[in-house]
Amino acid sequence: MRIAVTYENGNVFQHFGHTEQFKIYDVSEGKITGEQVVDTNGSGHGALAGFLTGMKVDTMICGGIGGGAIAALENVGIRLFGGVSGEADQAVKAFLEGSLVYQPDVHCGHHGEGHHGGNCKEGKHGCGGHCGN
Repeated sequence: MRIAVTYENGNVFQHFGHTEQFKIYDVSEGKITGEQVVDTNGSGHGALAGFLTGMKVDTMICGGIGGGAIAALENVGIRLFGGVSGEADQAVKAFLEGSLVYQPDVHCGHHGEGHHGGNCKEGKHGCGGHCGN
């Protein structure tokens, strides 16, 4: 298994389409056997699914993610665990233990010029807490 986590300063980055790095974890028999941080080289949104496929990732842990990116990951067979926050290493350990807290219906629907709009302030969308609420 190969798990990717949107990554920034040791934490799960909260906007999939804007992530500049992923931390990739190789897992065998339920244990982490290798880790590496990789740059996305400016790939964004839909292109990230192809980037992850090229890295042979089969599982993605992230914060907020939009519908188009969710569909792109589904199309290439990558399992998604969104709405996650906190330290990346802890998230992967929790995933492997079966205790990862995530939002199965995560959807970050604020892909416009006014990036966060009113819904973030009200906490009504699944952006993994990156809005400060």
